[in-house]
Amino acid sequence: MHEQATIGFALTGSFCTFGKILPIMKVLSDIYTLLPIMSVNAFETDTKFGPAKEFIEEIQDICGNKILHTLQAVEPIGPKGMTDLIVVAPCTGNTLSKLSHGITDTPVTMACKSQLRVSRPILLGISSNDGLGAAAENVGRLLNRKNYYFVPFGQDDPQKKPFSLVANWSFLPRAIESALTGKQLQPILSSIN
Repeated sequence: MHEQATIGFALTGSFCTFGKILPIMKVLSDIYTLLPIMSVNAFETDTKFGPAKEFIEEIQDICGNKILHTLQAVEPIGPKGMTDLIVVAPCTGNTLSKLSHGITDTPVTMACKSQLRVSRPILLGISSNDGLGAAAENVGRLLNRKNYYFVPFGQDDPQKKPFSLVANWSFLPRAIESALTGKQLQPILSSIN
C-alpha cells in the first residue's frame, strides 16, 4: 500500500455521481492525503443534486484541504511534485475529449497536464452518457496513452441508455493502488451493479 501517497482528487460535472463518490473519498482520506480539485462547473453550479456550496464544504471537510479550482492553483502540481496520482472521478465525456486532445482550459485538465509534465499517473473514472457514442474514440485514445489508467467500467443501463458508460466505483480503491504501481487494473470491462 502507498499509505504516504498524495492523491489529487478531481471532480467534474457529472453531478449525479457525487453521492457515490463522496463516501469513497471519505474511506480514501483515511489511507491517503487527498488534494481536492474541481472543474469550474463542478465548483460553481447548483443542481437538483444539491447546491455547490454544500458539496464544496463536504469535500473540504473530507479532505482537510481547500479545493483547487483555478488554473493558477493547479498549474504547479507537476513541477512542485504535489501529487503522486491524480484521480478524475467522475470524468465526464467532455473532460475525456479535452484530455484526449490536449485541451487545458479547466482546472481539472490543467492539473492533468501538469501531472503528465513530470510523467506521473492519472486515473480516470468514467461517467458519460455518450461513452459508447461520441466519447468512445476518446476512451480508446486515452487507453493507449502512457500514464493514463481507468477505473474498470461498463454499461450502467444498456436498455434505456445504450451509449452510457460508468466506472464501477467499488473498484476505485484497487484501481488507485494499481495505478500507483504503473499498472492498469484488470479486467477493465466490468458489470455495473
